[in-house]
Amino acid sequence: MTARARRSQPVTLSPGHREGTLGLPPDEPRGIVLFAHGSGSSRLSPRNTFVAGALEESGLATLLFDLLTDDEAANRSNVFDIPLLSERLGHASDWVASHDATKGLPLGLFGASTGAAAALVTAAARPDVRAVVSRGGRPDLAGDALKKVSAPTLLIVGGHDYQVLDLNRQAYQQLRCERRLEVVPGATHLFEEAGALRKVVALAQSWFRDHLVKKPPGTRSCSSLTDATLAADWQQNC
Repeated sequence: MTARARRSQPVTLSPGHREGTLGLPPDEPRGIVLFAHGSGSSRLSPRNTFVAGALEESGLATLLFDLLTDDEAANRSNVFDIPLLSERLGHASDWVASHDATKGLPLGLFGASTGAAAALVTAAARPDVRAVVSRGGRPDLAGDALKKVSAPTLLIVGGHDYQVLDLNRQAYQQLRCERRLEVVPGATHLFEEAGALRKVVALAQSWFRDHLVKKPPGTRSCSSLTDATLAADWQQNC
């Protein structure tokens, strides 16, 4: 992946004056992806920051932000309060829809851990959500909202994250939208193994290219490409 100049700026979201970072690609963005982090994490998560940087290089804007204030996060029960997390994600979605740099852009959601459930609940309630990606997520915590999600949804799970993999398989059966479950062989919950997070990046890029970004007529789908050709094909064809 060739490094290119990206732009980022700090933002503040209400309620609670929660901090965030709006990342913009070198050229005009083709869509925007909001990141919903999980329990024990924040907008500074190195994993989500890595994925966000790759999406920006692919032409997408990103928003990394805290779902909870510091005081709220100190109460462990709040990180599992899916309605609260989803409400905050909805506020952020409204913000990007009205912000000068991002209004009118197709909206995607990227969730990790409990943030994945919040992303799916939000997608079930908002027809403007065009695509959802979950990384090591807990989509099962979305409950009955799973059957109401219409946005194409990709679930990415580590092959050695056994319990979460079982929960994702159960959630997959509940989804009624276009969906896919991708298992990264040998990866555990945090995808810390060599090459595991890069595989997540490739999968997320491909999913958002196919389902979030509106492509010109005659453009071929990226979903069947190999990892080795993803970056080059995105620049040339997507």
